[in-house]
Amino acid sequence: MPKFETSDGLSLNYEDNGNGPAVLCLPGLTRTTKDFDYVTPHLNGTRLIKLDYRGRGASDWDPNWSNYNLVIEARDVIELLDHLGLDKVAVLGTSRGGLLAMGLAFGAKDRLTGVALNDIGPVIDPKGLSFIMGYLGKRPPYTDHVQAARAMQQGLPGFQDVPFSRWMEEATKHYIKTGSRLDITYDPKLRDAVEQQGAQAAPDLWPFFDAMDGLPLACIRGENSDLLTPETLAEMQARRPDMITATTIGRGHVPYLDEPEAVAALQTWIKALP
Repeated sequence: MPKFETSDGLSLNYEDNGNGPAVLCLPGLTRTTKDFDYVTPHLNGTRLIKLDYRGRGASDWDPNWSNYNLVIEARDVIELLDHLGLDKVAVLGTSRGGLLAMGLAFGAKDRLTGVALNDIGPVIDPKGLSFIMGYLGKRPPYTDHVQAARAMQQGLPGFQDVPFSRWMEEATKHYIKTGSRLDITYDPKLRDAVEQQGAQAAPDLWPFFDAMDGLPLACIRGENSDLLTPETLAEMQARRPDMITATTIGRGHVPYLDEPEAVAALQTWIKALP
């Protein structure tokens, strides 16, 4: 897989496939390019670019873990676009990736053609954050992917009618085999960075949301999400009545994006891109 070097010397992994409007897929906090495996077959006619953030997946870990923050990660995104010779791109952002998209709209709107948010908005439910901190940076106790899949099936809130085969896919994507046990696919120091940032006053993100004015916008919410509340989504819709909105039935945080509701919304959004 191709890589590029950031301005501070890290090698970051990315994928770049297809032809058509360029869509940059930005994953969740601890996730990788594999976040978008399920939706890829449904986005024919686009140039799909996917990025492993620093410290995640096949990208280099940062020796300075405090660089695992949205400002540095947004800089990495811009440097990837420059590396690819892309003036503009649409962003499909899952969770943290959506926060990055809003940050780019606020600070580099001229580089965007549109934004699609996957289960994220300007207000983050503390309940969902608490769940994330329960596992963030901790190596799992599982010895194989079957154990991990069973634990995910039983322990991830809000997911209904998901076959065990999908949980096996998820376990394989998000845990790697190292010797006699499984391990996480990211730098455990990411937890230190999030804790450090959480100790500071949370900024008002509504101006970042409002900065997407004029861009084709979509938002997909899991019906049972513990991170994006119905109230926040309603306020987003009030501010952007043209926002393409979908709720994925029987899904928590985050939807897989191959649900019929998500696919329909994303395909409509792509048609709206310049």
